[in-house]
Amino acid sequence: MHKTLSKFIAVLAGLTLGMSLAASAAEPVAKGKTATAVFAGGCFWCMEPPYDALPGVIATTSGYAGGQKTNPTYEQVSAGDTGHIEVIQIAYDPQQVSYEKLLEVFWRNVDPLDRGGQFCDRGSTYTTAIFVQSQEQRKLAEQSKAAIEKQLGKTVVTAIRAAATFYPAEDYHQDYYRTNPLRYKYYRYSCGRDQRLEQLWGKKN
Repeated sequence: MHKTLSKFIAVLAGLTLGMSLAASAAEPVAKGKTATAVFAGGCFWCMEPPYDALPGVIATTSGYAGGQKTNPTYEQVSAGDTGHIEVIQIAYDPQQVSYEKLLEVFWRNVDPLDRGGQFCDRGSTYTTAIFVQSQEQRKLAEQSKAAIEKQLGKTVVTAIRAAATFYPAEDYHQDYYRTNPLRYKYYRYSCGRDQRLEQLWGKKN
């Protein structure tokens, strides 16, 4: 899941425009060229692959957001007392891929009915959320959430939250599905993620 250091620095330069690393996800950046989206979909290892494969996505970074502690570690977040949840930050070109498409991919990779975590990962750190970076993103997120509720005929518990400081996770988490493919596949299968997604959304084309 983690990016190499050189790739991460390149992405960060495009995202922050000189801002500090911790504040890199506060707002969309690079007017008209690069924007950011932040989603919480349970284990961040599993949220990177669908976005990395999407044309128009420049980079994905796993991390933490929504809590009070500055520069949290994985161990601290996992303990559940920082207020942070696992998220991914997506840098994308809005000329190539719309925020609506990012939302579509998000919903079909989470269980929006589960308020206690995601799949085998339980607890508040694995809950789902959309961290909106602008009023336009909020409007689109609310519209998409309403559409999903209508489609499923049940209450969607995914929170729509204001942008929060984004903290990148440790290097060993970035691109985990690429750097540790066997462990990743075993984890994903044993967690029952794909089985539940198929129940909710049907088989992938």
